[in-house]
Amino acid sequence: MNMMFLRHWWAMALRGALAVLFGLVALLWPRLTLDVLVIGFGVFALVGGIFAVIAALGDRGVHDRWGVLLAEGLVGIGIGLVTFFWPTITALALLFLIVVWAIATGILEIAVATWMHRAMGNEWLLLLGGIASVLFGILLAVLPAAGLLALTWLIGIYAIVFGAILLLLAFQWRKLGRELAAG
Repeated sequence: MNMMFLRHWWAMALRGALAVLFGLVALLWPRLTLDVLVIGFGVFALVGGIFAVIAALGDRGVHDRWGVLLAEGLVGIGIGLVTFFWPTITALALLFLIVVWAIATGILEIAVATWMHRAMGNEWLLLLGGIASVLFGILLAVLPAAGLLALTWLIGIYAIVFGAILLLLAFQWRKLGRELAAG
């Protein structure tokens, strides 16, 4: 049984809550300026990456595959930092930063879900989140001429759906951890 994810369910829950919050902001204020969108996405990617690194490092000596989650976190931190160093980034450059981030983290989430399926089973929500991330990245890459308003809405919807999946998964892990501790 892989206890790493069960002990750090709160990091996944915080990451999911951050995603939902970011998505709501993007939907409620769709006419955000490009600079605000860049900063908002940078915070989203950076903080999400930090929580993934925290979860990975929490049990690094216990499991061989903690590096996959660490890599996902480092990708998020890297993309977040890039957005802060170049705040006047163009809409097209932002779009491709998001594409790279979504596809890279999606692939890593699929890898973690595949590994966790062998370790615990029942990790289809993380697999679904990874597939959603990859599809989101591909959709943005195929439609680069989409307007900023449409991009903002698409990002908002994606962040809410992905955040909800992460929250649901985190609370499943919490419940399983409590059941194992009691049993």
